[in-house]
Amino acid sequence: MLEVEVVGVRIELPSNQPLVLLKESAGTRHIPIWIGAPEASAIAFVQQGIVPPRPMTHDLLVSVISALKHSVTEVRLVRVEDTVFHAEVVFDDGTTVNSRASDAIAVALRVPCPIYCAPQVMEDTGVEITEAEDGDGESTSEEGQANAERELKQFREFLADVEPEDFER
Repeated sequence: MLEVEVVGVRIELPSNQPLVLLKESAGTRHIPIWIGAPEASAIAFVQQGIVPPRPMTHDLLVSVISALKHSVTEVRLVRVEDTVFHAEVVFDDGTTVNSRASDAIAVALRVPCPIYCAPQVMEDTGVEITEAEDGDGESTSEEGQANAERELKQFREFLADVEPEDFER
């Protein structure tokens, strides 16, 4: 399994469809996953540190798991079928529960725990986006900002030409 990080939630234009963007931790490939607006809000809220006045569904789930004296140890993106990402939530006792990818990601960010991706999922859906670094492999903050802007521009160009159906096998 490959570890991935949540880059953030984006809105794909012109359709205004939200997506969550994941990046492999030890590489340059990104995975865009089109999600619903409620799931996008759930992911964006936790990333921005926003605590709603009443718990959202994912907050409730994490509280229930804790009340039952268990914990989520990891989340796995295990397959893609007909452009739909399938995930598993893994518990401390080894139990796994099938999940939508967006829900699993929202839970993982709240726990927090690592998010992993099956190599075949990365192979099938990963998009290569490279970063320019200076000679010693380190980027200055100015260079880092320029790289981030360049990466975002490359990804927007990719999104302009891609449809969810492009991820079908």
